Amino acid sequence: MRESVPQISTAFAGTLGSFSLDVAFKMPMRGITALFGPSGCGKTTILRCMAGLQHLPGHFIVGDQVWQDSARSVFVRTHERPLGYVFQEASIFQHLNVRQNLLYGAKRAGNAPTSDALDFDAIVELLGIGQLLERSPVALSGGERQRVSVGRALLSRPRILLMDEPLSALDRMTKEEILPYFERLHQSLALPVVYVSHDIGEVARLADTLVLLSKGRVMASGPLEVLQTDPSLPLIAAPDAAVMLEGRVESIDETYALTTFSVAGGALVMPGRQGAPGAERRLRIAASDVSFTLTAASDTTILNCLPARIVSIDGAANEAQVNIIAALGADGSGARIAARITRKSQAALGLAPGTPVFAQIKSVALMR
Repeated sequence: MRESVPQISTAFAGTLGSFSLDVAFKMPMRGITALFGPSGCGKTTILRCMAGLQHLPGHFIVGDQVWQDSARSVFVRTHERPLGYVFQEASIFQHLNVRQNLLYGAKRAGNAPTSDALDFDAIVELLGIGQLLERSPVALSGGERQRVSVGRALLSRPRILLMDEPLSALDRMTKEEILPYFERLHQSLALPVVYVSHDIGEVARLADTLVLLSKGRVMASGPLEVLQTDPSLPLIAAPDAAVMLEGRVESIDETYALTTFSVAGGALVMPGRQGAPGAERRLRIAASDVSFTLTAASDTTILNCLPARIVSIDGAANEAQVNIIAALGADGSGARIAARITRKSQAALGLAPGTPVFAQIKSVALMR
């Protein structure tokens, strides 16, 4: 008999003032799960309920630990839950230097179980804050303060890390500075992270699992790569719609400085030397950078022209355009990508679900 995979089970339902929340979903015990949706959809309320800071009927079960189960009158108080919480504004003690702030997190952990990945030196190196240890918080930039806040939360040896829009108070340049450190956390720690955001760019770079929220309800939840190509969801209709693919470095063309990535159903080439063979990277393909042809193109500057099959066509993009989902591979069994083309082009090529095509991908961006 197959053993069940440990999960995090969440369900909350109730009313706070005029706001009604009724959600239920499950998350894996590793990786980043993003709670995504517009302001006021319930993201932070869910996170606060997970932390025990707000109490709505329901349950919250982290693996084999029951932190709340209203049916059995179980409610573990916040300070008794082994969790880390990172707020929108970095909440570090002003009267302590960086080292002392970090050690406060370690002190709070007490005798909690530890792992090699969560010791002081590893976290300091992971977050790039070694040169900040003797500084006062008042001498730190916004991005530095947030990294220290994350480090202190991790050194408390949490079972789960909750992050409430940790980049929303930062300007775009500072966000770009700190995101690589968050990506390193994702790659290095066997720790579930719940990440609240209304920025699809952050979600695309970081998340493995997505919980899509609207007006206090769950529209959909599941792997990011599945939801981003679901024609029934609003993600594909967004002006900046894009698909994230997991790629593995297959080879480097040293003559032309090009990297070939293998993805499900084909291979993609992008400029630059993007890692050693075997390295895994997240790739972004914008819907606006994909076009189709019925025959393999020749005499073109576009390097990526892959066989694919049309999966679905949604005519709701706008009056002039349609959204198309296609699956890579001649048999359509590979990764799914999205495209936005004109209705005229669709009609001219006779594109319909099942049509074999060649997907011309003008640009591929490296996300992780």
